[in-house]
Amino acid sequence: MGKVNFSEDFKRDAVAQITERGYPVAEVSKRLGVSRHSLYAWKKKYASASVPVDDRDTEICRLKRELARVTEERDIPNEATAYFAKDAK
Repeated sequence: MGKVNFSEDFKRDAVAQITERGYPVAEVSKRLGVSRHSLYAWKKKYASASVPVDDRDTEICRLKRELARVTEERDIPNEATAYFAKDAK
């Protein structure tokens, strides 16, 4: 099996799912069909260099990631319903 070359946007989106949306690496790896090793390498390369300064910043970052993940999970059923309703016409 040959080596697959993923686009820079794909890699950044995969990293964002881990760092910003709070999904586990194992889940993203399985869903996207990418090895965990590749995700960790991409994370090292593309993750933002900003490090929270104190506990308050850490908590804010954690809450933002959780909110993004929950919002995405909430919107998936609505998007699926709209997609299937369009096909039913």
